[in-house]
Amino acid sequence: MTPAAELRETPPTRREWLSLAVLSIGLGLIVLDGTIVGVALPAIIGDLGLDLTDAQWVNSLYAVLLAALLLATGKLADRWGRKRLFLAGLVIFMGGSLLAALAATAGPLIGARAVQAVGAALIMPSTLSTVNAVFRGKYRAAAFGVWGAVISGAAAIGPLAGGALTQWASWHWIFLVNLPLGALVLVSAIFTVRETRGGAQRPGADVDGALLSAIGFGALVFAVIEGPELGWWKPKTDFSLFGWMWPKDAPLSIVPVAFAIAVVAIVLFVIWERHREKVQRSALLDLGLFSFETFSWGNVTAAMVAIGEFAILFALPLYLVNALGLDVMGAGLVLAAMAVGAFLSGAAARHLAARFGSPGTVLIGLGLEVIGIVVLALIIRADSPGWLVMMPLVAYGLGLGLASAQLTGTVLRDIPVDVSGQGSATQSTVRQIGSALGTAMSGAALSMSLAFTLPSALDAAGITGKAADQIADATRQSAGTTITQLRMQGDASSFGDHTAAAVNALASGFADATRWSLLFAAIFLLLGFVGALRLRAAAARE
Repeated sequence: MTPAAELRETPPTRREWLSLAVLSIGLGLIVLDGTIVGVALPAIIGDLGLDLTDAQWVNSLYAVLLAALLLATGKLADRWGRKRLFLAGLVIFMGGSLLAALAATAGPLIGARAVQAVGAALIMPSTLSTVNAVFRGKYRAAAFGVWGAVISGAAAIGPLAGGALTQWASWHWIFLVNLPLGALVLVSAIFTVRETRGGAQRPGADVDGALLSAIGFGALVFAVIEGPELGWWKPKTDFSLFGWMWPKDAPLSIVPVAFAIAVVAIVLFVIWERHREKVQRSALLDLGLFSFETFSWGNVTAAMVAIGEFAILFALPLYLVNALGLDVMGAGLVLAAMAVGAFLSGAAARHLAARFGSPGTVLIGLGLEVIGIVVLALIIRADSPGWLVMMPLVAYGLGLGLASAQLTGTVLRDIPVDVSGQGSATQSTVRQIGSALGTAMSGAALSMSLAFTLPSALDAAGITGKAADQIADATRQSAGTTITQLRMQGDASSFGDHTAAAVNALASGFADATRWSLLFAAIFLLLGFVGALRLRAAAARE
């Protein structure tokens, strides 16, 4: 029997199954941290005085830096050892979590999120590539099933955990909880996870490739986040960074410049990676991986799903807390409907995959996601009951669980083990770019929609003039927190006995803007569905 055949047929040991559990929990911490912040964001905005752009960066910087660093850390994992980078990442991630919990203003909090992202970038490719290397054959499908269930479950349960911690303790605890959990994973990994590395390495370190990818993806997300505030073409306000100023009276906004930088950097990155391959030097991204159709179309699908998913997770908590007036625990319970659906789909995914195949199961999942979000967009109002919002979220969660559980294994099924680190890092990078763009695009769509829906709703309520303009702008800038503040002030607010009318109008306008943001997310889920169709066709050919 050949070593490869023996690898495929030998059942994993008990220690290897335990290592899968430990690695999955480590991954869960990262995914959880990407979603747990959403439901606590209104409380953070109110406590630290964040504006909408600050709020987007608290959510997005984590994903931006992950996207920028994952290709490099995936290469490092193959070269230096996946377990070693996993352990180092956990330590850095816990340090960033402590800094975030201690933050008292926007700057330190955003900086702490950057430290968390560095740790997460070391953890993520190390875990997925280890699973890809250790589990083969029929056991690999089971391992990726666990993997996908953890991704969908952690993403869905994050809002509930965030709501509970914020309601019963404070928002600081959404970060502090990572310390004991991270320590437990760290100790367990030392004893259960075995070290693995990639195959023979080419000479050189692709520093230029790392810089180009970071500049390209970072500039892209920056442009999308800052566009509504700084102006998509003409500057709306001054922009300053480390003492450098882009003035309001400049002929062109910095946003299209950032878009241009992103395009140039990404094109140069692809050209550079091809050059590294041609001269047989170590490259950050093996473009040959995209010769596998399942890998290419699977990554397209994963990107679209991530954009849609994180667009929803950014906009919906703001609507639940500010427009509906729920407390953070109530909002967390509503969003937990996604977790219910995701966990229910966990058991069904394996049976559906046996009947329809993994690509077919991904299609079913994406179909449910699209239906759930479109129905949700159609039913939300300023006075929608929480239980009504939960119903389509259960359907969305069912779809999320089915798609996530089967997509990872399908994307990597044809990738050789010796480049599994690069393959898994590429997939993780695509997901993180999608999540960063999802948050950024959702914030941009929400901001632009609020600019129209809030004045219109106030006008319909008979509230006009300078006061209406000011309260509409304040509501947009604060991501809706102004509505909550007016509710608390009651007739003591500047609107006097018209406060209730103003609150109802603003809540109605915010609900309308949220609807447009959700429909925007549904477009990307539809594109993901198209990608999954091509993925199924590619899997049938290979």
